[in-house]
This record gives sequence, structure tokens and C-alpha cells, in this order.
Amino acid sequence: MDDHEDDAYAKLVRRMNSPRVVIDNHACEHATVIQVDTCNRKDTVLDVVQVITDRNLVITKAYMSSDGGWFMNVFHVTDDHGNKIRDEGIFNCIEKALETDANMVMSRGTMLASKEHTLIELTGTDRPGLLSEVCAVLTDLRCNVIDAEIWAHNARAAAIIHITEQSTGTAIEDPRQLSLVKELLHNVLKGHGDFRIPTVSISSPGEIHIGRRLHQMMFAARDFERPDREDDNSVRPRVTVSDCPDRDYTVITARSLDRPKLLFDTVCNLTDMEYRVFHGAFITNKGEATQEYYIRHADGLPISSEAERQRVMECIEAAIERRASEGLELELFTEDHFGLLSDITRILRENGLCPKRAEISTKNGKAEHNFIVTDVSGNPVDPKTIHMIRQQIGQTALQDNPAVIN
Repeated sequence: MDDHEDDAYAKLVRRMNSPRVVIDNHACEHATVIQVDTCNRKDTVLDVVQVITDRNLVITKAYMSSDGGWFMNVFHVTDDHGNKIRDEGIFNCIEKALETDANMVMSRGTMLASKEHTLIELTGTDRPGLLSEVCAVLTDLRCNVIDAEIWAHNARAAAIIHITEQSTGTAIEDPRQLSLVKELLHNVLKGHGDFRIPTVSISSPGEIHIGRRLHQMMFAARDFERPDREDDNSVRPRVTVSDCPDRDYTVITARSLDRPKLLFDTVCNLTDMEYRVFHGAFITNKGEATQEYYIRHADGLPISSEAERQRVMECIEAAIERRASEGLELELFTEDHFGLLSDITRILRENGLCPKRAEISTKNGKAEHNFIVTDVSGNPVDPKTIHMIRQQIGQTALQDNPAVIN
């Protein structure tokens, strides 16, 4: 049987064994219980967790089990206010996603690279002022940032940016202009004396999942390699990798502070590292989370070397930390105009603030930008600094929240 016949047979099996999603708002006092039974395939666990996470549901508990060709999973979920879920449209979305081929799940976390926008992906070494320099280059090239998400972790940075040509409001089509954009952004990312090679790519029209793609980009940039810092007193996840010889599994256990999208981030990285989750549990209690996974490599074998165990530990730790930036959350709500993002990031830089994460969004002439910031040393922001920034940006346009782990 060739690959085409194998694929056709797999699709037939999925149609014959359509997913079953059971929603129960009575079994648990504090959460909605979602039970998912479906035909197992490579990315089943990630597909289900991705859809739940992208609907902004908070997973408080999860139990995963796969024996043979069948996958069973139970989730305890709430909305972001801790209430049970009443919207049946969310559950229909889960069923539809499971009926779709792997890697093709469309959800709220999916960004379309359309002909109306140019999609740029960047990775490089993080440093103070980097985001400001990137935004300044795009503004000088008459490029307008429509949407963007930026992560920084372990001295690496990754960004996915949607831009348009300022004069036309559409995607950049001139090959010479695209080449110039890539060249100048590469020069900015290259820095001074950095041995790591930055990447700048412009994607073709298609679809990507932003969170998953950023994880892949940070992994490729090797952000799991932690810089040597004697003064690093941050609270780090505790990850262990051990053997389960009687069942030929490798067992991964991770304990960390709980936060939104934590389960997705861990499962996403296991999947992208070519491991399959056969059994697992995710439990939260009083702001802490415990995760346990029984995995095998794509070839069906458990982890066999100490070097691979160490790498898995480092990569899971990085996956947990990437979205867990400690700092001050700044939210900007204002009228959008060309060059606004360049102005905002310049003001942050001039006041000694470093964005650790950023979500940039513009729609219908409005700008909604979210930054997680620290000072240049990674320390909490001085309230006087925020007062000065407000004077420059506007008292009502900028809101700040206390130190967060988001």
C-alpha cells in the first residue's frame, strides 16, 4: 500500500469513527467537563488542546490516554473569570476541528497570510531597543504594521509581523522593495559581534498558528540554551525526565506556576520535537501546575540517552517560560496612525524599558497594543518612569497593571 492509499485509508477510518464530544456542567462544581473520544493520529492531543486554548478557555485539569488507535481525553475548563462554559458554539468548534486533517485546524489563534498583507518572520539575539529599531526601519521604508506578536526569552527574540505598503494599504509586491526590507531588518537583527545568524523571511499566502509558529522559531533559535547569569534569581520550572521500563515509556514531570495556555505550550513543544503523548495529566492547585506525560519518540521508542534527556528537560523548561514573562503590563488604546508603533517603542526605549512580549493589533482605525516590560536589567519598572511615559503618550491612552505572569 503506497502513501496515497495509506492517507485515504486513514481518512476513511476517521469518517467511520467520528469524534464524540460530551459536555457536562453537572459533574464538577467549579468547572465544565469536556470529554473527547476520537480516532488517534499524530497531532490529536495538540489539535484538541489548541482549539480549547484558542477559544480562551482556562484548563484547570486534563487527563489524556491513548491505547491502540483510540484517543480519550477529559478536560476541566472555565472561562477567564472562573465560570462554567455555556456557549455551545465552542463545543461545536471542537468537533469540527477533530474532523479536520492534522495540521489544518482553523481557530482564533490562526493568522492568515493574505494577499492584503505581507507576513514577516524574524528571529535574532535580543537586546535593549531592538523592537524600537525594527519598527523604525519599517516606518522609514513606508511599511505599516497591522498586527504583530513578539516574544523574547533567554536573550533570543522572535516576531511575526503583518505589514502593508503605506501608500496602497495592501501587501508589498515589488521584489526590490521586499529585498530591501529583508536586507535592512537583517542588518538590525545582526547586532554587533553576535555569532548567531538572524533570520528574516517573508511568507507566502497561507495559514499559520501564531503561538505554535513562535514556539518553533524560538526552538530553532535555541532559546533553550540559558545564558550564564550569576544574578539569575528567577523562579524556574522544575522538570524531570525518567524511565518507565515496564511499559517502554519516558516519563516527563514538570512543576511550575500556573498561567493561561500552559498546557498548550508544553504539548506543542513535545509535538514539534517529534514525541507522541500516550498518557498524561495536567493539574492546577492554588496557582501552581503539575504536568506529567508518558511519551515515546516518533519511531516508537523511549528516550535512550542522557544527552537527549537533558535536552528535553531544557526544551520543556523553555516552553513553559517563553510566555511567562514577569514584568509590568502596559496596554495602549488610541487612534491609529502611520508610525504610531515606531513612536511608542521609541518612547519605551528612551525611558529605559525593554519589551519581553508584545501583541500589536490595529482595526478600524484603532490601535490596541499590549506590552510586558521590565527595565534594561530585567528588574521591575519604576512608577516614576510610567508617569513620564504617560506624559508623552497621553494620560488616557495608556493603562498599566501590576507585575504579572501571563
